[in-house]
Amino acid sequence: MSKGTILITGASSGLGEEMSRQFAALGYDLALCARRTERLDALRSEISAASPDVTVAVKALDVNDDDAVFSVFKEFAAELGTIDRVIINAGLGKGAPLGTGRYDANKATAMTNFVAALAQTEAAMEIFRAQGSGHLVMISSVSAMRGMRKTITTYAATKAGVAALAEGLINENVKAKGIDVSIIYPGYIASEMNEKVANKTKFMVDTETGVRAMVNAIEKRKEKALVPAWPWVPLGFALKNLPMPIVRRLT
Repeated sequence: MSKGTILITGASSGLGEEMSRQFAALGYDLALCARRTERLDALRSEISAASPDVTVAVKALDVNDDDAVFSVFKEFAAELGTIDRVIINAGLGKGAPLGTGRYDANKATAMTNFVAALAQTEAAMEIFRAQGSGHLVMISSVSAMRGMRKTITTYAATKAGVAALAEGLINENVKAKGIDVSIIYPGYIASEMNEKVANKTKFMVDTETGVRAMVNAIEKRKEKALVPAWPWVPLGFALKNLPMPIVRRLT
C-alpha cells in the first residue's frame, strides 16, 4: 500500500533524481517533472524495476513557464487522486560577481530559483488548501545563511528568498489547516550542478549519503533542517552569526 504521493520538480538529475529513488524505496508513489523527459522516462523505468508496486507519473515541465507549473501540478493531482507532498527542488547554479557583465546569468538564476519557486509554491498551496492537507518542502541551501561572495552571490540570495517564502507560511500557521512546511538547507552534496568543483570542496558528501539525510529530515517533517547535520548544523550557526570578516575566511 502506498505511503502517499510526492511531487518532485527538477527530478531528472542530481538531488531530485536521487530523492525520487529513495522515496520510491520507502513506498511512495511519485509525480516527477523536469524539462528532460528522456531522463524522466529512464528514471521511471529504473524505479519501476526496483519497486514494481510504486506508481511513477512523469511530465515535462519548465518551471519558468508559470502557466505550465499550475497546469502540470493540477494534472498530477487529478491523475493520482491527491498530492500529499510537493518538493520544490528545481534550481539553477549559474552566476557571476555582480557588476562583471553577466547580468544574464544572474537573472537566469534569480528567475529559476526564486520566481519559479514562487509559482510552484502558489500551485502547491492551492492544492493543499483545497485538500485541507499537504506537506510543502522547500529546498534551500546553507548558502542562504548569509550573503555570499562572487559567483554565488545571486544564488545565495535566491535560496534565502525561498526560505523566507516557506517561513512566511510557517508564520501564517498553515499547520493549523493541516499543511506542514519544511525548509531543507543542504550542505555540500555532490550533484551535476557542482560536479566541476566537487573534488576541490571541503565537506562534500556523495549524492546518496547527502540525499539520505535530506529524506530523513523530510520524513520527520522538520520545519528547518541543515543536512547532513555534521558539519552543517555548527557551520550554519557560524555562518549566520559570526562577524563578516570571519565568515569571509570560512567561505
